[in-house]
Amino acid sequence: MITIENLTFKYKSGKDNALFNINLNIDDGDFLGIIGESGAGKSTLTYAINGIIPHHYQGDYYGSVKIDGDDTFDTTPGVLSLRIGSLLQDIDSQMVSSVVEDEILYGLENLSIPREAIEERLSSSLEAVGIAPLRYRSIDSLSGGQKQKVAIAAILALRPKVLLLDEPTSDLDPKSSVQIFRILRELNEKQGITIVIVEQKIMLLCEYARNLAVMSKGRIILNGRVRDVLKNSAELEKIGINCPRIVTLSNKLKEINAGSGEVCLCIDEAETMVRSIIYG
Repeated sequence: MITIENLTFKYKSGKDNALFNINLNIDDGDFLGIIGESGAGKSTLTYAINGIIPHHYQGDYYGSVKIDGDDTFDTTPGVLSLRIGSLLQDIDSQMVSSVVEDEILYGLENLSIPREAIEERLSSSLEAVGIAPLRYRSIDSLSGGQKQKVAIAAILALRPKVLLLDEPTSDLDPKSSVQIFRILRELNEKQGITIVIVEQKIMLLCEYARNLAVMSKGRIILNGRVRDVLKNSAELEKIGINCPRIVTLSNKLKEINAGSGEVCLCIDEAETMVRSIIYG
């Protein structure tokens, strides 16, 4: 479990707090989406979870972040990387090798994984994200979506409990974005890996995430089941978060007592609600 208590942080060069009094529990096996307007503190929160704050970015730090009871403040980045695998927003900056196989091997060798275990970890991680045929390809020859899959495979080879991703689909087309989310769901459901993802494509979170945390000005203002959070679409729009039209439509219908049940998260649900209104 990830437990964040009263976390406040201001960068050394910053004038204002980047995070303010964050309290958040992330259960083992959760699939949590984090959304918010630009500058809300989403990336900073991920840095605090994986230990980049305070071990790399320093500043005024109050409160605590604990992974299975161990405070990240007192845990080395190397130990944390075995528990939490992180995927950065700029995927090219994360690549350290020129060939797919070498990218996977880099982390395994640096963590002194026994030689007899390396091949199994390498091949199984490539298979898990569906890129075994790319094993000997040059990374420069890959598409954006393929590079994301390589980065995820490199993390999976280290066998982390948590996968932390910062806008992994920001530069991807819709088809590639869906492929990444399908991989994440399979890792979550079949391997029990906890997924924490910062993402602006809320429609994807509607379909794949289990819970949703909304950030604004360094604070978490809403947190809970995706449906429960998106009931507040009017409030979200006020802080610059555009909800899917299906969500907004169903909330407006419910406001005028024309719709019943929970907020709609997909076209099929919206169709059912509208049909119930028209035909009774």
